[in-house]
Amino acid sequence: MKVTLLGTGTSQGVPVIACDCDVCTSNNFKDNRSRSSVMIQENGLTIVIDAGPDFRSQMLRENVRDVSAILLTHDHKDHMAGLDDIRPFNFAHNKAMEIYCEQYVKDSIKREFYYVFDEVKYPGIPEMNVNVIDNHLFTINTLTVIPIRVQHFKLPILGYRINDFVYITDASDINENELKKISGAKVLVINALRIKKHYSHFNLEEALNIIEMMKPEKAYITHISHMMGLHDTINKTLPSNVELAYDGLSFEIK
Repeated sequence: MKVTLLGTGTSQGVPVIACDCDVCTSNNFKDNRSRSSVMIQENGLTIVIDAGPDFRSQMLRENVRDVSAILLTHDHKDHMAGLDDIRPFNFAHNKAMEIYCEQYVKDSIKREFYYVFDEVKYPGIPEMNVNVIDNHLFTINTLTVIPIRVQHFKLPILGYRINDFVYITDASDINENELKKISGAKVLVINALRIKKHYSHFNLEEALNIIEMMKPEKAYITHISHMMGLHDTINKTLPSNVELAYDGLSFEIK
């Protein structure tokens, strides 16, 4: 199974005007973080988790020719605003995009992309087939997906486990029963917004505590704001099996 971290950043805490902090002015490409998303390729399937505002540029950067399905963690704009850009895949393959999400996320999609669901459809709109899921495993063709319930402050959202890979973003709490779903995974990607504590996202210490508890062979930190600090500087402080992720990072899981 091949995993590519499409984006590892966040809208949270990112300046909307020019910023002269060390991260924003860094020449290291690993400090240039687009909105968080991941691509999993296995058994001829290409699965993308979350499609934020940078979805189009991420697909172009990685030369992605087809996407089998998009899994959504929740309905915040930095995780689903890019859904309009599925239309080239619709055109190229003459099929609707399979979207997997909870009912409240589907409701948000129908509000935000209302033109997709109009009775009389405007030519060229994106085509979606929205599949409603809950916190129970489901399959995409032969691939089994295990949702993991996490809390994003007061909002219940989903992480996902596919084979020995776990992806969790925007979490601020994971209960004991849901942690059991992570146990035994070889690779864990988990969010940490910054070093200082935050009300709706794990900070670095909290993410490292989860990693230490779960003991994956390898862990990557994602959904990183510029307030975390420079990639290379923070990496030197991390345990040997943990790294800050960066856009375009790719690895295989046997």
